[in-house]
Amino acid sequence: MPLLDLFWAMLWFYLFFIWIWLLIRIFGDIFRSPDLSGWAKALWTLFVVVVPLLGVLIYVIARGDQMFNRDLEEAATREAATRQYIQKVAVPTSSADELAKLAALRDRGILTPEEFASQKAALLSSSAS
Repeated sequence: MPLLDLFWAMLWFYLFFIWIWLLIRIFGDIFRSPDLSGWAKALWTLFVVVVPLLGVLIYVIARGDQMFNRDLEEAATREAATRQYIQKVAVPTSSADELAKLAALRDRGILTPEEFASQKAALLSSSAS
């Protein structure tokens, strides 16, 4: 197999997978788009399936900016959720905070005085070591 044939085969292979990736992105955007009605989603899907090259090109031209904005919003939401989770997990709580929480549970009647005493002793023994 000549080197040029190998190059063309690899090029078409990569273009095929880029095309599949682009179709998945387009269909994903069509179905997650809140501003499209069900009929509009069906028509866009049908248009992309029936006339693939033209359909994808027109979709990217007509709705590419909205697609980009939705991606930015989703990334910002994920980043905020990740930051919130990391802050919640990473911030160590002091034994005084834990004792205050246990006292609040005891005062509301969720913990019995015996349970409170055992939890307090366990907390104080773990913080002392």
